Amino acid sequence: MPSVFGYMGDICIYYRRGETMDDNEMKRMKLLPSLKSSIGKIRGMSGGSSDVLINEFVSGGVHCALICCEGMVSTAVITESVFEPVTGIPQQNGSAELFHYIREELLLSTDRPEVNDYGTLFRLIYSGFAVLLAEGQGSALAFGVQGYASRGIQEPSGEGSIMGAHEGFTETVRTNMSQLRRRLKSPDFVMELMCKGTKSHTDICLCYMKDRVPEELLQRIRDSLDGMRLESLLSTGYIRPFVESSRFEIFSSTGTTERPDVLCSKLIEGRVGILLDGVPYAVVIPKLFCESFQTLDDYACKPYYAAFIRWIKYAAFVVSVLLPAVYAAIVMHHPELLNSTLLLLLVEAEKKAPLSILTESVGVLLMYEMIREAGIRLPKSVGGAVSIVSGLIIGDAAVNSGLISTPLLTMTALAVMSGFVVPELDPAVTVLRFAFLAAGGIFGLFGISLLACAVLVNICATEDYGFPYTAPISPFRMKGMSDTAFRTGMKKMQDRGFTVEEYHE
Repeated sequence: MPSVFGYMGDICIYYRRGETMDDNEMKRMKLLPSLKSSIGKIRGMSGGSSDVLINEFVSGGVHCALICCEGMVSTAVITESVFEPVTGIPQQNGSAELFHYIREELLLSTDRPEVNDYGTLFRLIYSGFAVLLAEGQGSALAFGVQGYASRGIQEPSGEGSIMGAHEGFTETVRTNMSQLRRRLKSPDFVMELMCKGTKSHTDICLCYMKDRVPEELLQRIRDSLDGMRLESLLSTGYIRPFVESSRFEIFSSTGTTERPDVLCSKLIEGRVGILLDGVPYAVVIPKLFCESFQTLDDYACKPYYAAFIRWIKYAAFVVSVLLPAVYAAIVMHHPELLNSTLLLLLVEAEKKAPLSILTESVGVLLMYEMIREAGIRLPKSVGGAVSIVSGLIIGDAAVNSGLISTPLLTMTALAVMSGFVVPELDPAVTVLRFAFLAAGGIFGLFGISLLACAVLVNICATEDYGFPYTAPISPFRMKGMSDTAFRTGMKKMQDRGFTVEEYHE
């Protein structure tokens, strides 16, 4: 293990040793029967890390050692469930009978894996297990006594819902698994737990409905995950490139959600979900473009209102991407498209601005991105000052000074606000807004049309594992349009029996 903790008084020092051991080598090293030698090997591999606790004692007349990681176990649970039962074992004839007695007579923990190598031993103790070693035994017993601190279940911050549940995923993968199981009590719902990351050994959970997902799709996703050779997995962005196509895609063909109820609805449709320990988001495979305009509240209101809101979102997406570009293109290259009154207003507003419309638009959009990034990264206590300063400088001083025209600032603000309606597409929308602005400012509406064709070709060509990203629009499926262009009533949807396998090519 290259990373080591050491203590000097009350100060914890973190450093790296020069000599390391490959994880595969550790997995090949079997546990030594000699307790003293095994403890020495563990201390040497951990580099004397102060958070690895080794407690030696005698149980049933056999010398034993209980190993755990400080801060990862519950003191109350390990005392009541492990220490007291194990120290109270009657006299046994050797370590083999001791382990047999523990397996047959004591429960100690519901999660009791057996350990045969040092790689598994370190992975378990760093995951909150207590490992019991005994003199003369080439194996060890592990007990799940996790008790590390974690954030409680809270309302999702990025996917608000008025009529739906107010529970979101947390950073603990087993808590997230329990939230899904509470909502899907069917035996067809399967969760496969695996470990990835050569150094982090992060738990990953593959979730799916075995009666809805093709085995071929599952195997291809497993192969993609097995192809990862990353040392650590710290966010969903570490996984998504491996389960997506290697071709250039403007929009991501995998989705994320922080709501258990949303993930359950996707699983019922035949999707596959991936939970990552330490991340309060789940990855959804595959994702469709139309799903970015759907929310859980769409199914809690009347169908006509849900259809109205969806079309508002479609329009907001188009406005967010194209409005600054169309404004610059018309004013700079096609003023004949404007009526005389509007043209005179724009001429009056723009003649005082010292810069060209294209330069102004790019400058305002860049300033907005800087302000937004500052508001995200700054502490919350001073984050409000960003909006005050930006409002005074850009919204008032810049216009009054004549550096920026009022119509241009209005168009830019409308485009930015429209992007908030579909936050999941915000990264792609931000880049596309600049690209269309450059095309419109340089080539006019002709440039916007050419770039729009290129974007549509890229979107229509996006697919993963044979599922088109633009389905059910392209290729067109009339059955899928009942929950895309509009939303039918629940009485009709219950007989639909929809799964995304219908879109598979």
